[in-house]
Amino acid sequence: MYIQSVQVQGPYAGMAQNEIAVVPDFHKRILFSDKAHFWLNGYVNKQNCRIWSEANPRVYVETPLHPEKLTVWCALWAGGIIGPYFFKNDEGHNVTVNGDRYRAMITNFFIPELNNHDVQKLWFQQDGATCHTARATIGLLKDTFGDRLISHFGLVNWPPRSCDLTPLDYLLWGYVKSLVYANKPQTLDHLEDNIRRVIAYIRPQMLEKVIEN
Repeated sequence: MYIQSVQVQGPYAGMAQNEIAVVPDFHKRILFSDKAHFWLNGYVNKQNCRIWSEANPRVYVETPLHPEKLTVWCALWAGGIIGPYFFKNDEGHNVTVNGDRYRAMITNFFIPELNNHDVQKLWFQQDGATCHTARATIGLLKDTFGDRLISHFGLVNWPPRSCDLTPLDYLLWGYVKSLVYANKPQTLDHLEDNIRRVIAYIRPQMLEKVIEN
C-alpha cells in the first residue's frame, strides 16, 4: 500500500519539489480547493435509521440516513480563503454538485473573487471528481490559470486518494466542523451562518503555518 501511494503521488510531488527549488515560496502560491458536506445533525448514519433507547427499551428515536445538509466549497492558500460557497438552486434550496453547477460556481463566484488577487502568480488545484473535470470546465480554468492548473486534464495531474496532501482535508473542514455545532444549530440557515462566521475568523497566520506543514 505504501509503494502504491508513492507511485500515485509521485508526479505532483516531483513537480512541487522542482518548483520549490526555483521559487522557494511556490507552496504559498497554490489555491487548494475542495467541497464538504455539513449535516444539520452533525452525524451521518450508514443505516436506514438509528434506533436507540435512553430508558424504556420500547421507546425509540429514529435518525434518518439522509438528514438535511449543506454542500460547501472553499479555496485555501497561504494568503487567505476564498469562500465559503454554498451550492443552491435558483430558489435557494440546497442541491448536490454536478458539472453545470460546479462550472456556474467557477464562473459566477470564484473567478470574480480572484480579481482581488494577483492571479498570474497563483496555481489552482482541484481533485479529479467528475463534476470538476468536464471539458468546458477545464477550458474555463485554463483560460484563467493557463498552465498553472493542478487537476485531471491539467498540466499536472492531482493524484487520486490524496487527502493527506490538501490542507482543506487535514485542517479546514475538521476545524470548522469542530466549532459550528457548538451552539447546536437547529436550521440550515443557522448552520450556514455558523460556517460563514468560523471561516471568516480564520487568520492568515494560521493558514501560513498549515501550508508550511
